[in-house]
Amino acid sequence: MKRLALTSILLGGLLASCSEMPSAPTFTAFVADPVLIGAGDIANCASPGTALTAALLDVTDGTVFTAGDNAYMHGSYSDYMRCYEPHWGRHKGRTLPAPGNHEYETPGAQGYFQYFGDRAGPPGLGYYSVTLGRWLVLTLNSSADASASSAQMSWLKSTLQQFHGACVAAIWHYPVVSSGPNGGSPEMFEAWRVLYAAGADLVITGHEHLYERYAPLDGERQPAPRGMRQFVVGTGGTMLARIHSVRPGSQVQGTAWGLLKVTLRPESYEWEFLPAEPGAFRDQGQELCR
Repeated sequence: MKRLALTSILLGGLLASCSEMPSAPTFTAFVADPVLIGAGDIANCASPGTALTAALLDVTDGTVFTAGDNAYMHGSYSDYMRCYEPHWGRHKGRTLPAPGNHEYETPGAQGYFQYFGDRAGPPGLGYYSVTLGRWLVLTLNSSADASASSAQMSWLKSTLQQFHGACVAAIWHYPVVSSGPNGGSPEMFEAWRVLYAAGADLVITGHEHLYERYAPLDGERQPAPRGMRQFVVGTGGTMLARIHSVRPGSQVQGTAWGLLKVTLRPESYEWEFLPAEPGAFRDQGQELCR
């Protein structure tokens, strides 16, 4: 994938004219660029944050994503029905979910797969892909085997090889680097390397109950001009955490409930962190695809 000049061309201009009146003006309709909006670490019945972020979804169009730990404390079907369904459940029909470690506190993440059904991809796997505009969006399972020889990495490599669009995003739970209390997690180092080698553009994670944006990073997770950017967005509604030690490449850190909105342009993307409460910090920017 090559970097191309940033463009504001909207996808899919469609011409329609009035055939009965040849002299009538021609009207152009535009199909808006796809939008991803969501967070991880979401539904906790003891926290007011879940209702606040769900209210943001109510007024924001786009495809909703979850970055794992969607229903506390154990990801059971009961947890989903009590804590997730009354709030984020309103948007289940437009949601691309990813599982987190709390989902696997229920054996086999059975509650997660039962709740989301076909929207969670093939039963029991926790990874799948969709195409949005010119983007490939991959949902991976950071609580399953993601080593170099795993079935998940074999699927990832094959999926990337078959994609001929412009840009690639991936969503999973454990961040590969983090300034939060848990620090970076090694489970997805191989996935990061595979995605970087394929020219992927951004990774969205959760797990840390805070917001963090990284500068582009290389295959070894070091700052690099033509690297891949990671967002940590564990701000979906559960109790928040504090930044511990700012890591190399971390550009923005914040603690507030809110959602990450990513507009998927044909050869670029724009991001905005939308806080759920007035006066909380915001973050926004744009980047060309690699």
